[in-house]
Order: sequence, then structure tokens, then C-alpha cells
Amino acid sequence: MILVWLIVIPLATGLVAGLVARKNALLCRWLSLLATVAGFLISVDLWVRNYAHISLLTQEQWIAQINVPWIASFGIRFHLAMDGMSLLLVTLTFLLGIASVMISWREIHDGVGFFHFNLLWVLAGIVGVFLAMDLFLFYFAWELMLIPMYFLIAIWGHERRVYASVKFFLFTQLSGLLMLVAILALYFAHHAATGVYTFEYDALMHTPLAPGTEMLIMLGFFVAFAVKLPMFPFHTWLPDAHTEAPTAGSVILAGLLLKTGAYGLIRFVLPLFPAAAHRFAPIATGLAIAGILYGALLAYGQTDVKRLVAYTSVSHLGFVLLGIFIGTPLAIAGAFITMIAHGISTGSMFMICGMVQERTHTRDMDRLGGLWETIPRLSGSAMFFMLASVGLPGIGDFVGEFLVLLGTYQVSHKLAALATIGVLCSTFYGLKFVARGFHGSNRNQWKLADLSAREILLMGAMIVVALWLGLYPQPVLNTFAPTGQRVDQAFNGPVMAKLQRGAKLVPAGVSGRAEFAVSAPTLSQTRNGPRRQDWAASPALAPAAALALTDTGSAGGKR
Repeated sequence: MILVWLIVIPLATGLVAGLVARKNALLCRWLSLLATVAGFLISVDLWVRNYAHISLLTQEQWIAQINVPWIASFGIRFHLAMDGMSLLLVTLTFLLGIASVMISWREIHDGVGFFHFNLLWVLAGIVGVFLAMDLFLFYFAWELMLIPMYFLIAIWGHERRVYASVKFFLFTQLSGLLMLVAILALYFAHHAATGVYTFEYDALMHTPLAPGTEMLIMLGFFVAFAVKLPMFPFHTWLPDAHTEAPTAGSVILAGLLLKTGAYGLIRFVLPLFPAAAHRFAPIATGLAIAGILYGALLAYGQTDVKRLVAYTSVSHLGFVLLGIFIGTPLAIAGAFITMIAHGISTGSMFMICGMVQERTHTRDMDRLGGLWETIPRLSGSAMFFMLASVGLPGIGDFVGEFLVLLGTYQVSHKLAALATIGVLCSTFYGLKFVARGFHGSNRNQWKLADLSAREILLMGAMIVVALWLGLYPQPVLNTFAPTGQRVDQAFNGPVMAKLQRGAKLVPAGVSGRAEFAVSAPTLSQTRNGPRRQDWAASPALAPAAALALTDTGSAGGKR
């Protein structure tokens, strides 16, 4: 039942907050803050109480779950489950939920009740996405995120808010419908193979599919998650949505909604469609590299501070996509750390942009400059999180991107080199942001209020979390490790089984230099050393994700 409460608390509080705001807006804010704090404390308590034995979880075990029939005649169940990955993402959701309520304390004056109603309901939808293990329930939660976020942008956004909100709605709704078609296709394919109608994740994972069918269904899921990530070239809704959204909306978009796309790739695309994902990996990694470079270059060309930060997300989440489809445990772990660290650093950057706009009434760097002279604490916070964004060692973003690059290097030197160029480009937009926005002479004679006590508390907490991720990421890695191992087994396991049966390994355009030696019952990679089973202590580094398999003498019918 604890998982149900994680969803019910923001839903119920959103309704109550929306009603009481008519008489007392301050009470509405406090109720919203208490709801997010309660969810955060529950998540942390689950983490602390279960941390010692998380590494012992098997595929059939969860930290917590509830699984009861919902619409039994259609095989639909109310199945919520939490493992290490979903626990960390739910914790991040409520942490950024607290930040969103606090940063809106003085920014939102009109429609306070409806604002907090939408804010809490979008958080409930995000939590539902991270917990749902029935694909119908997952789609329900996926769509629940959409409408509240649309209203947050359309009502409380800036000058072009209607255009941005409609664009956001169209991109996410159309891609979501494509995913619904893919879910139904998998649902009927499973019935055709087994005679059972079900949306259950574990049951659908073992559905036999013809290669062409598997690829088409996988693409339905992939496009929906790639749009939400967002992946180049499906990213065009993001800069407008970020720029026009209120500060809290930008924080939720960057810190949480984008993570649902990456979560979907790890949770659904790799385990449900391993063969299709392997064949698609060269395209996905190529698009990831394009996004890394394209996002960094366009970020450098911006003068609007929010738009600059928005394009950095395209670049950073390219690393996430790259790590996921490189497919080694090390790269996937790096992708996950990057997801968490990006939520903290970029969410904080949007909060800083909101603070600057609230004080100066502009986001244009050409009209800023010299802010360090008048608001040194705010300027110092901006510099810290921009250094985090460019990958300064000791801060969380560096750990994630380094692991992705290391995992990529062991598969393809060229891809790793190209991705590293993206890291180098990030220093240019980072220096531009700090130098033009905060350094230089105070030519506008700014005399502004520095961080308030509320803002100091908020920025201080975000800095502590970012430093903790950078200096001691092991608890996060340990918590994610069982999930990563299960994804590795589901994604790379069929490949290794084919190799052990005598399949021929053929590089599919990512690395033409990988060499494997196969001898049952053990598999060793002649170049990178032995494949170990202890995922957390010494991650398996077999670069299977970027490799296609052709089975010698096999028609390749079903997986």
C-alpha cells in the first residue's frame, strides 16, 4: 500500500489545495509543500530501510509492490512495483517537487490553487510512470502527465506560452498514441502466441515475435520515449516549452519529464525487444552523437538564458541515449547517473534563470552582465551549476558522463571521441553563460536583492546533492545495480546465448574492431577481458548493444 500512497498523496492534496486556495493561498502553498515533503520522506525511508539488501533482489523480487486485478476481463491489473531504479527516480521526483513548490512561492500570484493542483497531479503522473508494471496502467500514467503540464505552460507561461504549450501537446500526444498502438500490438501478439490476454510486464517480456514485427513494435515504444527524452531530431518542442514555461514548469520538464523517456528506454525497450534494439543500436547511437554535438553548438549560439539551458539538455541527454544503446552495464549505469545528476543540475539552472528573470525582468544575456557585483550568492550558485553542467570533476554530471564515455570507448573509439567533443563544446557555452550574464562591469547599474533565506536553503540543498553524487556516487550505483544487471541479462543475455550456440558475431556499423572468443560454457572477450557476473563490483563490458547477430544456418524466425 505504500506505493499507492506515493500517488494518492499528491493527487488528494492537489484537490484540497485547489479548493482552499480560494480562501487562503498561503495555506494552499503549505499543503503542497507538505505533500511533496511527505512523498520525499517516504521515498528516503524506503531507501534507507532496504538499502542493505537491495543487492540481493532477484528478478522476481521488488522492494515493494501491489498487484491486484483491475479490469480482469481484458487482462488489466493494478500492478505497481518498485526496484532500485524506480526508487531513486521517485525520490528525485519528490525532491524536485519540493523545489518547484518553493521556487513558485512568490512567482505565482494568479490562479494559485489551480497551479498547485496541476503541479501535484503532474508529479503523481510521473510517480505512476516510474512504478507501473502493467503496460495499460503505465500508459494511463504517461498520459496523466500530459494535461497538467500543458496547463502549467499555457496559463502561467511567458509571452509565447500558447504556441509552446500546443507544440508540446502535439509532440507528446501523437508520440504517446504511437506507443499505445505498439502496446496493443504486443498485447495481441502475446495472445496469439500464448492464448492469454495480459498487459503484465514480466509476461510480455517473453513474448515470441518475428524479427520484423519486433522491430515495428519496438519503434512504436522508441519514438514515444525519444520524443520525451528528447532525442535529435524530435527535440524541437523542448526549447520553446522550456523558454515559455514558468520556473516550476521548466524544473519539472528538465528534471523529471525528460527522465521518463530515458526510463522507458531502459525499462521497456531494451528488455522487451532485445534483438530489435541490438539491430537498431547503430542508428540510435548515431542520433545520440548528433544530439550531443548539435545541442552543445546551439546552446552556444543562444542569448536567452533559458533557451541556452534548454539546448544543454538536448546535449546531455544525448549521453543518456548513447549509454543506453551502447548497452554495456557500465554505460547503462553511467546513463542512469547522468539522468539523476542532470535532474539536479539543470533543474537548479532553471531555478536560477527564474530568479534572475524575477529580479531583472529579462532573460537576454546582452542586457545582463555585472550581476556578480550586486548578487554574489546567486551568481556563485549559477557558476557552480554551470560547472556541473560542463562536467567538472567532483560534481555528479562528471561521474555519469565519464562512465558513459568509458563504456562507449570499450565498444567504439570513434563514438567515444565524438562524444568527448561534445564535452569540450560544453565548456564554451558554460563560459559564455557565466561571463556574459554575471561577470563584467555593472553597466546597467543593477541594485538587486540577493538570495533570500528560502532561496539559500533551496540552492544549498541542490549543491549538497550534486556534490554528494560527484564525490560519493556508490550508494546510487549500488541501488541501481540489480536493475542494471536484470536489464543486461534481458538485453544481452539472448546475444550471449546465440554466441554460445555458435552464432556468428557481426559488427553493425559501430565498431569494426571488436573481437570475441567463444568457448562454451564460458564467454571471454579477447580485447576487454573476461565477462564477470558480479555486475555492481566489476561491470560486464561486453559491447553487445552495437552489434547485430546473424545466426549461421538460421532462418531467424523468432526470438
